[in-house]
Amino acid sequence: MKTTRRKFIKDAAQSTALATVGTSLLFNSLEALAAQASTLQFSQIALPYAFNALEPNIDALTMEIHYGKHHAAYIKNVNEAIASEKISFENEQQFFANASKLSTKARNNGGGAWNHNFFWQIMKANGGGAPTGKTADAIQGSFGSFEKFKEQFTDTAMKRFGSGWAWLVNDGGKLKIGSTPNQDNPLMDVSELKGTPLLAIDVWEHAYYLKYQNKRADYIANWWNTINWDAVAKQL
Repeated sequence: MKTTRRKFIKDAAQSTALATVGTSLLFNSLEALAAQASTLQFSQIALPYAFNALEPNIDALTMEIHYGKHHAAYIKNVNEAIASEKISFENEQQFFANASKLSTKARNNGGGAWNHNFFWQIMKANGGGAPTGKTADAIQGSFGSFEKFKEQFTDTAMKRFGSGWAWLVNDGGKLKIGSTPNQDNPLMDVSELKGTPLLAIDVWEHAYYLKYQNKRADYIANWWNTINWDAVAKQL
């Protein structure tokens, strides 16, 4: 009986230990799955039109390379940075609100990923012209007229030295124009220009060099013919 009793106690202890280990492994696995599920991942939107849809203003080959190579690389690189650096922000807004704490790789590629997703959506085939409705009213109220707005926006895009973006933003009900270097955007805590983006133009050379070479002014002038004012209005 003693031997049997000792064996029973030993077996019971081993079962308890195994159960404890199993439970611990189960909780660890659940925690890992939860962490994985909550980790921010950037994704590339489907291009809303064909590569040649914006011609003759933006050529098909530039669009194919810009979307398929440059933008895809930003998506890949920022997600690599999120994984390797264990960045745990829940959404893109938190990510950009803490841009000053991010590595160069995470900040640059996160900006490139978001900025291009935004850029594709504010253009369309047979776009351009002047806005109407609340967008027209907001522009006139902030800049005096659409022509004055267009002139100021173009000037800002032309004066962005090197690579970067020009933006129209809504800052507490007031529309403002400004620019950011590299792949920064107005959602970042490091940006001098703050506000909700309404419109943007990419003035990196890869956005226009195949068709326009060094003629940024020509690219900007023709880009106005691609604007999707309905998409801009949705941002208001």
